[in-house]
Amino acid sequence: MSGEQITNNSIETQTLEGELHSLKNSSKKKRVDINDLLNKVRSAQKKEKMESTIFFGLVAAVIVVTGIIVSI
Repeated sequence: MSGEQITNNSIETQTLEGELHSLKNSSKKKRVDINDLLNKVRSAQKKEKMESTIFFGLVAAVIVVTGIIVSI
């Protein structure tokens, strides 16, 4: 075996060991916090409400501007 192959094998081994270690740690962190989920849902609803309000405002502005132009 050449030195390059040994180096590549050791790097691959270290990478696989690191991935295995991270998988073990992530399995411990698999708990789901209900408060985090609720906060995500609330923020998504807030964003959706803001988008709806902006869309409604733009539609209302277009109607008002069109009414002003037609009345002139």
